[in-house]
Amino acid sequence: MYRVGEFEIAIVSDGYIKLDAGAVNGLVPRLLWEPVIGAENVDAQHRMALGLNCMVVRRGGDVLLIETGMGNKHGPQVREKSFPGDYGYLVGALAGLGLQPEDVTAVANTHLHTDHCGWNTVRRDDGTLVPTFPRARYFIQAGEYEAAMHPNERTRGTYFAENFEPLASTGQLELVSGEAQVIPGVHFLAMPGHTADHAALVLSSNGETALYTGDLVHHAVQLERPAWIAAFDILPLVSLESKKQLAERAIRERALVIMTHAEFPGVGRLTERDGRRTFIPE
Repeated sequence: MYRVGEFEIAIVSDGYIKLDAGAVNGLVPRLLWEPVIGAENVDAQHRMALGLNCMVVRRGGDVLLIETGMGNKHGPQVREKSFPGDYGYLVGALAGLGLQPEDVTAVANTHLHTDHCGWNTVRRDDGTLVPTFPRARYFIQAGEYEAAMHPNERTRGTYFAENFEPLASTGQLELVSGEAQVIPGVHFLAMPGHTADHAALVLSSNGETALYTGDLVHHAVQLERPAWIAAFDILPLVSLESKKQLAERAIRERALVIMTHAEFPGVGRLTERDGRRTFIPE
């Protein structure tokens, strides 16, 4: 558990996915990234494991879940070919905290790629899709929702309407724009680049700050070295500016930083000394 002012924070894992290590590191040559990632952390298919770190934020009667991982709707073929890994554990992890799906009052997605919103919905035995968290309002950036509902040739392999379209029919979908409040003290922070409407989340309470990065970074080194940009980013030069902005705020406010795809729990602080930035796990 972590505390940020009045907020109680817990990191819960949905498991991990494996993605091509070269793609995670973008244009950075293997000669440079392999010593940082570690050759032992790259498998025979040149894939590296990325965590699926979701965050539970509690204060008073609010129970906010940030990101919902991969979920359990992908069949064996998709798991094997497109999204290998070991995942689908989020609901069990919440139970470990004493939380049932109906206890969650709000869900926030940084964006709608399938590894960030898979547990937004669940498939019943009769095949119908329903929100996993029946009492929650689901907060999503309006521009991201529009892009996800109308994917193009590049994005249709990771935007799956089954993860978000059912939310509208139950009246639980909350489309917002920019730095909107999710619950008191928690706001979206526009951090475009990975997608045009990607947003991080910021928690502020009693002079303390936490920053949840979403896919602004896939590994801590990308926070330390902003020019290391994943090949998945739609707008890489915009990502560069977003990362610089987030890193400067993290250092200035001594913020607790939570990274979605780092090794569990993905929590730490970014420090700077003599112009060199280092992520220190907590």
